[in-house]
Amino acid sequence: MKRALTRKISVKRGRGQQILEVPPSERLVLGVKLAVGMVGCLSALEVAHMAFLGSWSSEVFAVITGLIGTVSGVLIGQRG
Repeated sequence: MKRALTRKISVKRGRGQQILEVPPSERLVLGVKLAVGMVGCLSALEVAHMAFLGSWSSEVFAVITGLIGTVSGVLIGQRG
């Protein structure tokens, strides 16, 4: 997870370029790990809801979609 969130910045030094890697903060890594874990738990909750009650819960699906969008946004935003 830490490698996926690491930024690469190119810096001009003299005649050439050097690529520096900037590691993410520990808070960001832990936050993304927590969000990914929550998506897994909520997916299991949705499957259990469908298995036992036989119906789809759009509220749980909306939360799963929101968390996936947040995690993707953090990963894509950190890369840029």
